[in-house]
Parts: sequence; C-alpha cells; structure tokens
Amino acid sequence: MNSSNFYIPESALAIMAHPDDIEFSCAGTLARWARAGTRVCYCLCTSGDVGISKPGVSSAQAAEIREREQRAAAHVIRVADVVFLREPDGMLQPTLELRKKLVREIRRFRPEVVICGDPTIVWAGEGYINHPDHRAAATAAVDAIFPAAGQSNLFAELEAEQLFAFKPRKVFVAHWQRGDHFISIDSTIDAKLEALHLHASQFETSSPEKFVRERAAQLAKGKEMEYAEAFSIVTLEDDETWDKYHGDVRSRYNNGVVHT
Repeated sequence: MNSSNFYIPESALAIMAHPDDIEFSCAGTLARWARAGTRVCYCLCTSGDVGISKPGVSSAQAAEIREREQRAAAHVIRVADVVFLREPDGMLQPTLELRKKLVREIRRFRPEVVICGDPTIVWAGEGYINHPDHRAAATAAVDAIFPAAGQSNLFAELEAEQLFAFKPRKVFVAHWQRGDHFISIDSTIDAKLEALHLHASQFETSSPEKFVRERAAQLAKGKEMEYAEAFSIVTLEDDETWDKYHGDVRSRYNNGVVHT
C-alpha cells in the first residue's frame, strides 16, 4: 500500500522491551500508518514492573500501572492490539522460550512489517548506555523474525494453535541517533507526545516533550521535514514474492514443489 510514494504497510507489529519504548522510538510513524489504515499491534516483552521506584509500590502493582498506561497510549495511536509477554523486567534474556513467544505473535498477527530495536547498540552517546533489556528484546525479535517465524519445522507445535509459518516483508530497525531512512512525523508528533505523556508514572517530575521534539528535529534536519523518526530497513521478501504469497509459507508448496 502506498500513498504519494509514502510506504504504508497493510499491517505492522512493533516489538520492544518496555512500556513507553515504542512511544519514544517509533509511535509517530505508527500513528501515520494507523491513520492510513494499517493494522498495528504492540508486543511488549516486559510490563516494566521495576520501572516505578516509588516507596510502597510493589512490582506487581507497577506492572498493572504500566500496562494500563501502555494500553491508553496505544489507543491514542489507534493500535489494534497490545500484547504483554510479561518477561521479568530488568532481567530480560534472548532465550529460546522468548523467541518462541515472539514467533507465536508474528505467526498470529502476520505483519507485513516488524519494527524492532538494534541489538548491536551498547554505547548510545556520551550520557547513556543502551538498556540490557533493549538489547535482549532486539536480539530476540531479530532471531524470531528470521529465520524462525518462517520455518515450518521450527516450533511446529504452534500449528496446533492454527499458527503457521510466516515471513514478514520488511523489518524496520528503529534508531535514536542514526539510520538511513527517515520518516516525517510532522503530522503525528502531537499524537506521539500525547501517547508518551500517558506513561504518567515515568514523568512525575519532568516532561519528555523538550527532549523528544529536539531529537526528532535533529533527525529531520536538512530533509524537508520538521520532525522525523529514523530507521534502517531490511527487505526479506521482494515485491513479486510478497504480492504472490503475502508471507504465507504453506502456499509456496504444491505437491512437494517449492515455489519462490
């Protein structure tokens, strides 16, 4: 699906570690897509249960608060579905169990595009080290996207749930400081900020607005847009293959013959 040369997928699945990670990284793009008709799903590996340090708030209470905030934020972006895998916050690991959970969500939602983080980013500027949960979620997402989700004999037991092998068309790797593909969020930065502010437990003493606007403006600099989000894009299925099979692996086989 395209509009004035702006790529609009039929469906998109964003996989991140914590509530608010999507709002910080790619919610402006997802809002543009959703407003153009894209079905959007969020998959959060954790519920952010160690993300509230207020005395008297247990991790279980924190998880409940942060899941509620994330659902409200997703509603602003017009997201169709929000999934929480409820892995341990602060201790996330890219295990085979997590890979299987993500493969299940990819095969269930069957997204044309998956958005995830960059697992190679450790040193993220002079004042920040990329959170280990971010790296773990990104690694698990990449390994689930390719090749696992598209291999029929891997996690074959998911077929009992009517979840069959599926290959996404593209992977959008979200970047905070770099990237080679920039999407204007001029029309959706207000929605991005509205969604972000709904994570109220994270911003009791300060607002993220100045930081987010400045970063988006820096990414847009010299690109005929005011605000941008940045990505690297990997195309797993070329246009002809995607138009023929739409990611479905089973339809490529006919009497044992593989059709590519």
